[in-house]
Order: sequence, then C-alpha cells, then structure tokens
Amino acid sequence: MAKQRSPGYPVLIIGAGRGGSALLEMFLEDSLVRVVAIADTNPDAPGIRLAKKIGIPTYTDAAEALQACKSYPDCIVYNLSHDDSIADKASRIFGEKRVASGPEVMLFWQMVTNLKQIKGELEKSQNQLQAIIHNAMDGIITINETGEIQGFNPAAEQIFGYSQQEILGKRVNTLMPDPTRNAHDDHMRRYLQTGETKIMGVSGREVVAVRKNGEQFPMEVSISEMVLGGQKYFVGIVRDITERKLAEQKIAHLAHYDYLTDLPNRALFLNCLEHSMLLAKRNRYKTAVLFLDLDGFKQVNDTLGHDVGDLLLQAVSKRLKDTIRESDTVARVGGDEFTFVLNNVESTEGAALVARKIIAALAEPLDLKGQRCHVGGSIGISMFPDNADNLEKLIRQADEAMYLAKQSGKNTHRFYLDVLQKQPAE
Repeated sequence: MAKQRSPGYPVLIIGAGRGGSALLEMFLEDSLVRVVAIADTNPDAPGIRLAKKIGIPTYTDAAEALQACKSYPDCIVYNLSHDDSIADKASRIFGEKRVASGPEVMLFWQMVTNLKQIKGELEKSQNQLQAIIHNAMDGIITINETGEIQGFNPAAEQIFGYSQQEILGKRVNTLMPDPTRNAHDDHMRRYLQTGETKIMGVSGREVVAVRKNGEQFPMEVSISEMVLGGQKYFVGIVRDITERKLAEQKIAHLAHYDYLTDLPNRALFLNCLEHSMLLAKRNRYKTAVLFLDLDGFKQVNDTLGHDVGDLLLQAVSKRLKDTIRESDTVARVGGDEFTFVLNNVESTEGAALVARKIIAALAEPLDLKGQRCHVGGSIGISMFPDNADNLEKLIRQADEAMYLAKQSGKNTHRFYLDVLQKQPAE
C-alpha cells in the first residue's frame, strides 16, 4: 500500500466505507493532496483501518473530525456518508464551497479512476513496446535531427559491439565507413531542408557498416521518420547480413565452379571463351582451345576406389592450374575431361608448347593415400579464328583432335588441322 506523502493540499474524508477507502488510496498516490483525517461511525470501516496503518488521524464522529481540521482553513471536505447535515456543519466551520458530497464525489472519483486506468494502459503499452524493442532480433537505432543516437537496443549492441552507455549521444556516422561517414551530415542537412532523400522509407536497403573493432560488414537497413513532442526523430531497423551474403556468394560460386576441384565449370568456361574470342577479334590475335582427356584415370578409379579417384582429380587440377598463365583458363567439364582457353597465342607452336607442358606435368607420379599413381593425357587443339569463329565449333573441333591424339598413342597432342589432313587418307 502506498505511504502518505509529504504535505500537499489538505483533505478530510467523511465516510470510510468502500468508496472512502478507495478515495483515500487514490489520494495517497498523489503528491498534490494530503489527507489530514478520515471519519466514519464504524470504527472498523476499511478506510479507518487503512488510515490507522499509515498514521492518519481517524474519527467516529464527523463533527469532531470537522473541528479537529479547523486549523486547516483551506481544507476540502469529501463527504461520502449519507448524512446531509455534514455540508451545513462544514460550511459553518470552513465557509461555503468547501464540501464535495454525494454524486459530485462519485463523479470526481470515476473521472480520476478512468484517468488512472488510461495511465495504466499507456504504461502497460509502453512497457510492452520497450520489451519488444529490447528483445527484438533486429537492431533498432533512434537518432535525432542532428544525427545523435538516442536509442540503441541490445540487438544493436550485439551487432556493432558498442554498449548503450558508450554509444548514446554520439553521432550515428560513427557506425559508418568512409566516405559514407563524411557524406552523412550533408545528406541529413539536405533532407531536412528539402525533404528529398533516396533512403527514407526504403525497406531492406543494403549498406556497409563498421563495428567498434573497425571491422566492416554488410548490413540491411530500413529507415523511417517520426515526430514526438514536436521533435523529429529517425528510426533505423538494422540487420547484419554477413551470413546471408556468404551463403549467396557460396551459391553463386557453386553455380560457376566445379564442386570437387574448384575449377570453373562448363558454364563459366563458355563465358570465358566467348569473352576471349571478343578480345581476340578486337585486338587481332589468336586464341587456342584445348580439350584434355586423362589417360589411365579409369584404371585408378576402378582399382583404388572413388575416394582416391577424387583425390587424383583434385591433384591433377592443381597441376593444370599451375601450368598455365593467370590470364588463361582451365575448366573441368566432365568426369576426367578438362578444357583450356589460351589467350593471345602468337602461333600454333605456342599452343603446342603449352600442351607439351601439361603432358609433362601429368607425367609426374602422384602420391594419393600412400598409393603411387600414374596418369597421362591426350590433348586436342583448335584455333580461333583459324579453324572456326563459333565457340561450339571450336570446342567440338578440339574434342575431335583429342580423339585423334588418343588414337595416335595417347600422352600427346593433335591439332584440328591434323584431323582435316587425316580425313582424305581414310
């Protein structure tokens, strides 16, 4: 139960039943009112019991209570009893308009009770809102017109690494990297002057933010504007999307790279070849397409198992990548089939030199799980623009040349021109 507060406006309550007790409870919560006494003919009335607990004088005779309160000339009497003579007695002692009784008191009490109920509902709603903000999974940041941080919930603390005590009152551009940090104040000023903005009301805008430790990370932000007490505020809902971006990058990588060897797959190889052909045509140089099929891979795979076969493909892929230039491309397009794009090749001899280097690299034995393995390779070569100006034709021609290399004893290379020269003899 609330305690009697420090001196306020003096009040005498006559009638300590349920209504008088409720009125006493209500006044005890208000610092502007001081109940100086309460009276009721029933010494065990609820209001009498409550007043005794907190040290308020109690009376069983209304006239006696009125005389006792005579020392408070500005005292207001609330008459909740059914004795109509109380008003006359109070008027003789305190003067006119000092007594509120009957319906007036009940109306006043009901009005105050309604206000208290509204206040309680507002406090409940505020507490619920604060709980939602406090427990929200997304960061919620509130700033004022000058860009100072006014609100920073626990999720924002976790995202950025700042505690509320550290960040409140600081400028929001503390959470931004350069050059965004430097441009923020100009953007805010322009928006307040003109109302023009590209980010207000935009949901899920992706930006780069900065943690306390200086680490930059991708963040999704939605910003809205609100006005409270005539002051303009901006609320940002922020989400760390680092994991989502990594997942997107992984998906994009898997769409263009072989899952086993991490070499470009067929789709990416075709894109690279198309780009290389455009550059070769523009700059008037040659591009070579090589088609490699491993010799001896099936035997390793069948005798030592698929696990060793996978290790072999990974080891071979590394050797192939190390053999060619960074400007060239090697891709895995099938089980043990690989294709190459050699850019800016001066002549067929230049392509042949790379093919011999690849075959030499494959000739070195491989140690896979303690097993010593040997593989070789047959390579077919087609040239752009000498043999074809279409990428599908170039790949098909290199594939035909590769089969000719296999028929020629394996571990060697052949050009598509060799295929054309052999056809009349057949």
